[in-house]
Amino acid sequence: MTVYPLDAEGVWCQTFAGCTRGRAALFVDRDGVVVEEIGYLHRSKDVVLCAGAGAVIAAANAHSIPVVLVTNQAGIARGYYGWQDFRAVQQTIESALALEAAHFDAVYACPHHPDGSGAFAHPNHPARKPNPGMLQRAATALAIDLAGSWLIGDRANDIETAKRAGLAGALLVPTGYGASEAAAALALCDPGFDVRVARSIEDALALPIFAEPRPW
Repeated sequence: MTVYPLDAEGVWCQTFAGCTRGRAALFVDRDGVVVEEIGYLHRSKDVVLCAGAGAVIAAANAHSIPVVLVTNQAGIARGYYGWQDFRAVQQTIESALALEAAHFDAVYACPHHPDGSGAFAHPNHPARKPNPGMLQRAATALAIDLAGSWLIGDRANDIETAKRAGLAGALLVPTGYGASEAAAALALCDPGFDVRVARSIEDALALPIFAEPRPW
């Protein structure tokens, strides 16, 4: 029997040996940000990294900034695929990133959805974005400074997640659904929460988190 890194609520919570702890983190959505959006990605052969994603993650790694993937996986709740498929896709993504000297420090995935079935049917699970549960789990596991952290997403939904979690700000990329989400994302900006719209994911390199001194 295959054992997956699921918590008591069925949320995928995976941290990797040697990961960076105790600092502000860079949270990243998966589909439309790290990999191209195709809709319910569940086959390794369909994995294509978004241009620039590997370079940004590698830069965060080099700065000892924890990189935490946070992704809703409604396809699991809907029965389109299972955790075995999710794991295979993740392994393909991680192998592709490794070719660019990039890696995740942790991966969180929420399978719950209001239209799901069985254990994954939930009207508003605390871990499903825009709720901040996955970010809070990561903060506990890695001692992350949420107030100094940033998130990269392609939907206003992602940006709202960052705001609810108390992050410093979020960057909306133009890939995935980002091109049509700018107005809704910018509406979430306020004096305590910075929202930026990128021309490409590489604009993330100008975020304040990359200007912080390295821990050595």
